[in-house]
Amino acid sequence: MTAIDWFSLLHPVLVILFVYPVVGATIRLGILVREKRLGITQQPALVPREHADHGRWLMAGVVVAVLIALVYSFLSKAAEPGAAFAGGAARLVLLMVVATGTLVALLALLKVKRPALRASFTLLTWAGLLGLGSQPEIWRLSDNPFSGAFWSSHYWSGVLLTGLLLFNLAARPEITRHLRWRRLHIASNLLVLVLLAVQAITGSRDLLEIPLSWQKPAIHRCDFQSRICPEPAAPQA
Repeated sequence: MTAIDWFSLLHPVLVILFVYPVVGATIRLGILVREKRLGITQQPALVPREHADHGRWLMAGVVVAVLIALVYSFLSKAAEPGAAFAGGAARLVLLMVVATGTLVALLALLKVKRPALRASFTLLTWAGLLGLGSQPEIWRLSDNPFSGAFWSSHYWSGVLLTGLLLFNLAARPEITRHLRWRRLHIASNLLVLVLLAVQAITGSRDLLEIPLSWQKPAIHRCDFQSRICPEPAAPQA
């Protein structure tokens, strides 16, 4: 495996080792917070704070994992032998600047307190991910929401998942203070759980379809519609 192949593993490794374990802890803490609020069980005073902190770590981990996947897609195309990167080095640098700006917006979102600033940095973070994800180097099964491929796309379900997690973080003070916001928070997190399952399934599927860098020339000669690859050349005597 080359360096770019190892880099391709960072996204799934981060998701498996960090994101999904934090998901489980966040769900458990959320259940305890609800039981504490309803008086069902007695819980330590720090449980709500722990739930909020785990939610922050979850959201940050997902955004960073998405950024890593997007950056890998650009770098792998740029490093692919015999293929010119559209826009050249200047466009690649611009994409890296946008990725850096998206990360800065995420860090700012974790710090700001005012509602207008929280909303602004949430939109900037999500817009940065959408802008990077709209590039032709990013693999998307379909961009047509009326097709089945769109709803089975790892990219589009990931975009929606990230948006919901960003919303949950940005609205945390309102969720704490208002019953209607808490109900919206619970409803959105039920959708988050469904999307996490979709991400696990589609991500595993897509990993099977990503060849190593040295395998790409042979793989690209295959007919993906007919699912046929050319026979290997006979060895010379």
